[in-house]
Amino acid sequence: MALPFSIVIRAGRPLHDQVVFAVTKAVVTGQLAGGDAFPSVRALSQELGINPNTAQKIVATLTERGLLQVRPGIGTVVAPWRPAENATRRALVASHIERLVVEAKQLGVSMTEVLDAIRRAWK
Repeated sequence: MALPFSIVIRAGRPLHDQVVFAVTKAVVTGQLAGGDAFPSVRALSQELGINPNTAQKIVATLTERGLLQVRPGIGTVVAPWRPAENATRRALVASHIERLVVEAKQLGVSMTEVLDAIRRAWK
């Protein structure tokens, strides 16, 4: 079974975080829709070549975040996606922006370059 989302594994970042991000991106961009089947822990483990415990942790994280639903007798499916409430949304974005700003400053990237990159990614 091929994975229903795209991912390019990069060294130096936790695999769990990379997969959670890839699945989240697939849901919010519509690549994965509510009700779509999601690979079992075993299939996810085999396709990514990872420990089943890591695959289970990924599925648990996505379920806790409301992106997946585990349906007994059916399997794991993508939950219907709805944007977070305003306060939650602002808090999540603020924490990501803070990390982005710190990393950009460490790398010597200007605010203009960061904003240009955000505009490109937004499209």
